[in-house]
Amino acid sequence: MVTLDLRHVASPAVRDLLHLVNHPDFDRAQQQIERLGGCTEPVRLTGHTATVDTTTGEVFRSYTSSSEPTGSLLTACGNRRASRCPACSRLYAADTYHLIRAGLSGGKTVPDSVRTHPRVFVTLTPPSFGPVHNRLTTPGGDIRPCRCRKLHDPTDALIGTPLNPARYDYAGAVLFNAHASALWARFTTYLRREIAARLGMTQKAAHEVLRISFAKVAEYQQRGLVHFHAVIRLDGPDGNTTPPPPYATVGVLTEAVHAAAARVRVTVESDAVGERELGWGEQLDVSEITAFGTDAEFTDQAVAAYVAKYATKSADASGTLDRALFCRPCQGRGAILLPHGTPLPCTACDGTGQARPLPRLAVARHVRQMIRTCWELGRLPEFADLKLWKWAHMLGFRGHFSTKSRSYSTTLGALRDARRAWRTEQARAHSGLPESDPTTTLVVGHWDYLGSGYSPGAGLLAAHVWHRRELERQFTAEGGC
Repeated sequence: MVTLDLRHVASPAVRDLLHLVNHPDFDRAQQQIERLGGCTEPVRLTGHTATVDTTTGEVFRSYTSSSEPTGSLLTACGNRRASRCPACSRLYAADTYHLIRAGLSGGKTVPDSVRTHPRVFVTLTPPSFGPVHNRLTTPGGDIRPCRCRKLHDPTDALIGTPLNPARYDYAGAVLFNAHASALWARFTTYLRREIAARLGMTQKAAHEVLRISFAKVAEYQQRGLVHFHAVIRLDGPDGNTTPPPPYATVGVLTEAVHAAAARVRVTVESDAVGERELGWGEQLDVSEITAFGTDAEFTDQAVAAYVAKYATKSADASGTLDRALFCRPCQGRGAILLPHGTPLPCTACDGTGQARPLPRLAVARHVRQMIRTCWELGRLPEFADLKLWKWAHMLGFRGHFSTKSRSYSTTLGALRDARRAWRTEQARAHSGLPESDPTTTLVVGHWDYLGSGYSPGAGLLAAHVWHRRELERQFTAEGGC
């Protein structure tokens, strides 16, 4: 192999790329990067695997990471956040779309008859914790002045920030985010009770003739508060395979949603912030979901696309951080406990427990104050179980961004398993191996975590792969051949 003199190349990334391109096994390295589809932070593994026939002992296929140019196997990170990995988040959004769409139109083990079941699209919003700058519109679409008497542009950084930060209830806002998942859980409990009451039944009797199925996704508002979008559907007693009774209508479901949302309350008591009663805001929207192909705004396809869009976003969409703020070595405690129990100040964070000092965060003042409030409340004994210091980068929200009931539709795991099985079959056919019998075929392997990310040069190749595929997707979306 020819030794390259790259001392004149100023960029370390370009130097590393040139070394990689001139590697004898560059084609294999490029193949690995292409297979990841532009993943920005892949996982590097070392190990080996073998496919063995248990009856004869014959090894059909063997693989070891030591045969790779870099000595490791690259696998996609699978991060759902678009800010962390656009490639993997796009795949997550696609899976979420198919999951939601299956529960509305059928498919993926869900019968097509599910589209005849009563279903609504619900948006549950947080209450007000103080007036904020916003961009108001009239029913005709005209822009109205904000309370500050100005007309804000859509990109104005003031939108969502308090008019009077000194009087804004930051503690209440953080505690709402921290209890948002509990509010949702209580909402689903009250919803079942309200439906039974409107049908003139006991909860037990109602449970014997119908089920409530749902899928929801969390979204951050510009003011940093979480609200939920949910698809709620009425099924028969066996779930999505049976229709609900005729008297379980969209009207009954709509009335029950309004009544259940109004009942939900979570009480929080603290000497530091007093007693708080948390609940949903007054802006509650409930719309019937119509079948695909109609002119209505909320069709099954439109709702599925809308929900999938927000499944890949996180708190960074409201101007905050996309990774944890606490110091990893001391787990946010500010000190490391020695074997005999004596605390030793953490040198990594200088005893603050923060990976990055709050004053140095590149975020807006409103977001920084919410993060600071998380950190301060998280240190109080009465809020210790909330672990707000751990979720400060999420502005206190510690729930899952997308959840669903068991009988709503298929699962993300099932979709991933199907994709994995398809890829395995493609690899088998490409290698010319015989079809394997699951009862006599055993896959044996051992893998160790080596690290994450690319080398600088490989990172440039991955960025090129992502950019090229994005152009291809845009071209296809615009009607290209």
